[in-house]
Amino acid sequence: MTFVAHVECTECGHRHDPRLPLTVCARCGAMLAVRYDLERVAARVTKDALRQRPPGMYRFRELTPLDDGEEPVTLGEGSTPLLSLSRLAGHLGLGVLLAKDEGQNPTGTFKARGLGMAITRQRTLGARGFMIPSAGNAGGAAAVYGARAGLPVAVVVPRGTPQAAVAEALLGGAHVFTVEGSIATAGKVVSQVAPRIGWFDLSTLKEPYRLEGKKTIGLELAEQLGWRMPDLLLYPTGGGTGLVGIPKAYEELRAMGWLAGALPRFFAVQADGCAPVVKAFREGAETTTAWENPTTHAAGLRVPSPFAGRQMLRVLRETRGGAVAVGEKEIQDAQRLLARLEGVWTAPEAAALVAALVRMKEARQATRDAEILIVLTGAGLKGDPPPLPPPVDLAGSDEEILARVRRALQHPSPL
Repeated sequence: MTFVAHVECTECGHRHDPRLPLTVCARCGAMLAVRYDLERVAARVTKDALRQRPPGMYRFRELTPLDDGEEPVTLGEGSTPLLSLSRLAGHLGLGVLLAKDEGQNPTGTFKARGLGMAITRQRTLGARGFMIPSAGNAGGAAAVYGARAGLPVAVVVPRGTPQAAVAEALLGGAHVFTVEGSIATAGKVVSQVAPRIGWFDLSTLKEPYRLEGKKTIGLELAEQLGWRMPDLLLYPTGGGTGLVGIPKAYEELRAMGWLAGALPRFFAVQADGCAPVVKAFREGAETTTAWENPTTHAAGLRVPSPFAGRQMLRVLRETRGGAVAVGEKEIQDAQRLLARLEGVWTAPEAAALVAALVRMKEARQATRDAEILIVLTGAGLKGDPPPLPPPVDLAGSDEEILARVRRALQHPSPL
């Protein structure tokens, strides 16, 4: 049986019928969220029973919107590892530093969770095809989950989107279109075209089920930490689905009695060249305004007009968190540092969190006594690598090769 009670507007509270294909609130146009009968969920499943289930995000089925007997469109997403970054913590002068490595999902990013869930539900509700605006990774995930579901997908991306993401979408059989501008431009195209061709618009947070997929990051984190929460949680913020979804998961688990205490202090991390959430937070604004001329090589952070700006700012303020913007060189330096110290090649969007930690340590927002968690949203292979030195070429006689190796090893790594 489904444990969904209703779907609710996050602003005006208007309730919507979950049996219908929903987008945004029919009354005020704001973001929708799924609400559950949490008493029934708590009576149906126990922590002990959960431990016996196979891995994957659907092991939390009672806290997902799936109907009774509904088979998810899945490639095995979820159950990503929680890594201890003790060497990086020591380098930064911090105490406990943990990372949720979402790069180990199918498609190499956290987008697998949201798009798998959204396509599952919209297929059940009668969708004939999907259109999605993307900075790259969401489009690739939509394409492969659409292929898995046997439904067509069209992806609209800004020109200059990382080639790995475009290739993934094309290989998944999607129709890929490029536009001049940002993901906001792509979103306008999708909103105009999708309803006219009868396909469903999968734009970030303009339907309620991507959020439920991203929410499972928080469910997993709670279990991996022994049913408690960290002190600080940093999240790279473009569209912000995870920044809204993780606290939603924590709130649901608190209502079930599975978690206790205050939520972590949430910090949104953006790039200097596109930081609408940081700007609004610093100015005390209730919502974000469009960022003009967004520029950053971290494509997932190049979101000038996040739809859930109001909801993200609410999370930051209610948890006594904050918002940090970092520069392009800082992101590249952090990407190399994390790989060199911990062996994790993460995407530039996620590397921005490491750069933010440096600033937060200097500002005493991150202290040695705090348990800090960062969400590494994607694998480094999905984006363009930072500038790297050329490898040492080995040529010549055996003695010349040996001499070159010895000379190279006498010096520290060029990174």
